[in-house]
Amino acid sequence: MTEPRQLDPYASPKTFYGAELRRLREAAGLTQSQLGERAFCSGTYVGQFETAVRRPQPDTSRLFDEILGTGEHLQRLCRLARENKYPDYFAEAAELEQMAATISEYAPTLVPGLLQTEGYARTLTHATLPLASEQRVEEIVRARIDRQFILGEPTPSEIWVVLHETVLRVPMGGPSVMCEQLLHISELVRSHQVMVQVLPFASAAEAPMNGMVSVMTFRDAPPAVYVESAHTGCLIEEPSLVTRYQKSYDLVRVAALPTKASLALIESVAEEYTTP
Repeated sequence: MTEPRQLDPYASPKTFYGAELRRLREAAGLTQSQLGERAFCSGTYVGQFETAVRRPQPDTSRLFDEILGTGEHLQRLCRLARENKYPDYFAEAAELEQMAATISEYAPTLVPGLLQTEGYARTLTHATLPLASEQRVEEIVRARIDRQFILGEPTPSEIWVVLHETVLRVPMGGPSVMCEQLLHISELVRSHQVMVQVLPFASAAEAPMNGMVSVMTFRDAPPAVYVESAHTGCLIEEPSLVTRYQKSYDLVRVAALPTKASLALIESVAEEYTTP
């Protein structure tokens, strides 16, 4: 069971949802485990909603309303709490990212958001949303850069990224943007904030992945995987499938260059972008 913690119910729609769920559960005389059992989830999962660790889920909120006899009260609060600065398909993964003990990411074509510079993120956003206003573009860029606060946390996540060599070679935004981006990655590696490997073209056939994958583990919860493609993504929590992704990621990591050789390649390509 997740122990209660002091939350301001009015700090956000998510904390208000959590406070209301706890109030209604206790009024019904149910423990977190008992409510979870009736809603086909764990008591810990219920506790994560009550403490605003996890975003409310529409299907689970519907079950809570049915069990607690609260009409559509929690479903309406769920809709408010799910409003987010991230796309809906990524919002829950973004929250889990902040709680992860380890993040292991494979990037086949683009620099991952946690490592992007503003220039790279802005160029990528313009390319993805060519009709978006400048204000909207800047909102997306700021949301992406804001995620990077976890790199400087007192107890940061252990972040390990494998970049396909394609990521280094595609001149997103031109030579100056790419040079800045690659040197930024180099600085993160040299300051021991992240670990980065490069999967070279010569070894790419040995890597059994062809899409973006982020494997997240947690200190007090089962691991999860987030996969993404253009304009959509999916959070995977099914244990057997998560295990398969973990094994596939390990094979990608084995096929990649060692960390020192990877850093040397990243810095070498950055220098190439400065050569006329």
